[in-house]
Amino acid sequence: MSEAGGCWGCGSPVPQRAPWSLVAAATALCLVSATSVWTAGAAPMSREEKQKLGNQVLEMFDHAYGNYMEHAYPADELMPLTCRGRVRGQEPSRGDVDDALGKFSLTLIDSLDTLVVLNKTKEFEDAVRKVLRDVNLDNDVVVSVFETNIRVLGGLLGGHSLAIMLKEKGEYMQWYNDELLQMAKQLGYKLLPAFNTTSGLPYPRINLKFGIRKPEARTGTETDTCTACAGTLILEFAALSRFTGATIFEEYARKALDFLWEKRQRSSNLVGVTINIHTGDWVRKDSGVGAGIDSYYEYLLKAYVLLGDDSFLERFNTHYDAIMRYISQPPLLLDVHIHKPMLNARTWMDALLAFFPGLQVLKGDIRPAIETHEMLYQVIKKHNFLPEAFTTDFRVHWAQHPLRPEFAESTYFLYKATGDPYYLEVGKTLIENLNKYARVPCGFAAMKDVRTGSHEDRMDSFFLAEMFKYLYLLFADKEDIIFDIEDYIFTTEAHLLPLWLSTTNQSISKKNTTSDYTELDDSNFDWTCPNTQILFPNDPLYAQSIREPLKNVVDKSCPRGIIRVEESFRSGAKPPLRARDFMATNPEHLEILKKMGVSLIHLKDGRVQLVQHAIQAASSIDAEDGLRFMQEMIELSSQQQKEQQLPPRAVQIVSHPFFGRVVLTAGPAQFGLDLSKHKETRGFVASSKPYNGCSELTNPEAVMGKIALIQRGQCMFAEKARNIQNAGAIGGIVIDDNEGSSSDTAPLFQMAGDGKDTDDIKIPMLFLFSKEGSIILDAVREYEEVEVLLSDKAKDRDSEMENEEQPSSENDSQNQSAEEITSSSQDVDLVDQESPEESSLNSHPESLSPTDMDNAASIDPSEQNSDPTENHETTSLDGECTDLDNQLQEQSETEEDSNPNVSWGKKVQPIDSILADWNEDIEAFEMMEKDEL
Repeated sequence: MSEAGGCWGCGSPVPQRAPWSLVAAATALCLVSATSVWTAGAAPMSREEKQKLGNQVLEMFDHAYGNYMEHAYPADELMPLTCRGRVRGQEPSRGDVDDALGKFSLTLIDSLDTLVVLNKTKEFEDAVRKVLRDVNLDNDVVVSVFETNIRVLGGLLGGHSLAIMLKEKGEYMQWYNDELLQMAKQLGYKLLPAFNTTSGLPYPRINLKFGIRKPEARTGTETDTCTACAGTLILEFAALSRFTGATIFEEYARKALDFLWEKRQRSSNLVGVTINIHTGDWVRKDSGVGAGIDSYYEYLLKAYVLLGDDSFLERFNTHYDAIMRYISQPPLLLDVHIHKPMLNARTWMDALLAFFPGLQVLKGDIRPAIETHEMLYQVIKKHNFLPEAFTTDFRVHWAQHPLRPEFAESTYFLYKATGDPYYLEVGKTLIENLNKYARVPCGFAAMKDVRTGSHEDRMDSFFLAEMFKYLYLLFADKEDIIFDIEDYIFTTEAHLLPLWLSTTNQSISKKNTTSDYTELDDSNFDWTCPNTQILFPNDPLYAQSIREPLKNVVDKSCPRGIIRVEESFRSGAKPPLRARDFMATNPEHLEILKKMGVSLIHLKDGRVQLVQHAIQAASSIDAEDGLRFMQEMIELSSQQQKEQQLPPRAVQIVSHPFFGRVVLTAGPAQFGLDLSKHKETRGFVASSKPYNGCSELTNPEAVMGKIALIQRGQCMFAEKARNIQNAGAIGGIVIDDNEGSSSDTAPLFQMAGDGKDTDDIKIPMLFLFSKEGSIILDAVREYEEVEVLLSDKAKDRDSEMENEEQPSSENDSQNQSAEEITSSSQDVDLVDQESPEESSLNSHPESLSPTDMDNAASIDPSEQNSDPTENHETTSLDGECTDLDNQLQEQSETEEDSNPNVSWGKKVQPIDSILADWNEDIEAFEMMEKDEL
């Protein structure tokens, strides 16, 4: 992501339609004024140190670019760990990430204008010759329209912009005759078929050689695209039209933007993440400023800057007002639902939102930019890099870091806007971390996990296109750059487009259609650049005063706004209760819930429903805590529902008198022996002591070499598994302690781990509801020795054991009737972690994706109230809520937990009685005898 070259939008007043030379002059005034303010409040960095750091950036670029050219070119990207090029189709697929690769020497094209910014004009001229000689844009490969536009089309246009600038200077590129522009035009025409939709929104992918929908194209069947994918085209396409005079490109890009604007949610003025390109329906209705939407907002404002069309500014201001009203929770930026913008859609943020402070500089809204940037910097200081996603209490959510440049971009623009040397020190930290943690012999490697420092064999082209450009400009003085950077605007890939395009080939209608869609209050719109006296009060410590309360926000892990942070530390109050820490057996926690206006409703099926009534909270602060607690609990449940679902397993009783005829449907575990990949486990069952299995077993001799029976509750499933494994058990069956629960009426559980490494668990673990578990327990009471088979599916009846069957007519009848009794439930729709207090949104970050986490658990509409004074929020957490109920019961049933005979004594039923109940189904079972179990 990127901004205008200087600090447009944060200087002295500029007329609404002022020539861009005046904008550049205002920008210069802004920088002089800001610098004079800030040098009084912070020790300036010496010219020598800035030059040293600038030279260090040049050396780092040479290391990355040189290794790409030596080991990877003409491949699209460098693989820095193996010192070779990444060629599409020759390496294992990485999914959508590979859609940026088109066998067109991506890194070289993306780096063209960076070479000029870094004053490497000779290398730039050589690179342009290589592009013209070697690059082919007619490859039979499916590429992302979005990535190809911002990286390749933008790279060619940026290269052309600086090539003609150098040619005018008279020293370099004298041979150049718009060859890069012709390549850009060729590529533009190749992308146009993607817009062949009724809405005007482009398909997300296109085949460079065959286009869309042809059999050989292998694309064109997609129905959805992200908002940023469709809304980040106007700068490159309009520039192509203005450079060439071919208006079709700008027309198509404008049509796509118009459609997105028309489809915004009218009451909130927000847009969703994903939209159907044919119907215009929102597919994902969450809204933020990060992945999937980010550059849509960026391009609305920059389209006004580059093209001078008022409607783009009006649209941006309308969206920006909604962002600051709903999404901005300083210093956080949290996604919300477009139809319920007061409701957070997630409790984590992604790294792409780091561009937003820079965009706020362009807007002229400096204070929230400083706040969010400082919060991000604290996260970086904790983890060395910005994780791909992190939670509101600043824990790692997704641990990867592909060397993204957005934070460096915002750092550069905040320095340009404020002149505060603090941001030079931030840039110095970025340089040190890159060299210390990401630098490898063949370039710079992405971080696979910021917590461990492990590397990934990738160096994306945007690293050279953006990171080194912003870092160099951060430390460079005006005389260090061979052209005036203020004459250009940065695209989202940091490619440079000249501002004079605003007055060139203006053949596109500029009809302001914004008022057709909404009533706008023009008093909220900035038609001039804000005065520096407004942006920077006469206080040399202004920015520092904004940053100071956030210095320890990450370490304190308090995800609230700046005011709440100060209040909580001054008062010495305890941090609010988090969903992951909640224990239903803790009376203090139950009291806190009551204080927050959260009540528990016990449902007939054993689940517990949480309901929040904000009006019942002790205070507005407690109501806010309750709302956040509910959202965290919803997301915990949603995460569990979205985690990898395993098919049901089978517990088959193979001993006399069942002989494999009784098959119980069991829930799988996400740890331990995988029964689908290994031979089934067979053994006699034995109850563990203590029956909950939450501590070292006192009867190891009883479970040695057997399958242990354990009662659910009081600790994590993984802890139970470890305890019975240490006692010598060969497997485990966890039986639900919620009396009457059954797989006939409730969705089956998957037993999740404890958020830690569970590779040490080697035995199979299965889960049975109360009804199914009682069958085994009653069999033990009746026959003492009960042998079961744990498997991924039921096996054929044990013929050897069946031959030993007593020739009793009664037994014959009973055994016949017992055949193929199966408790069945095919839907496993909740991963159950034994104790909510151990649940963590970050248990398995490496296995999650943005899509996984974006669908929060649904909230009962009947419990919603639009009245802000009566805020109801309800969530029914299957399994998770059963845990709450069980734990509440455990408070008064301690004796039962320690004595399995007491716990199950209330529901003892003789096996003869059970078998007698089956007699009426004998005929039906006889007809099913030959069916598979």
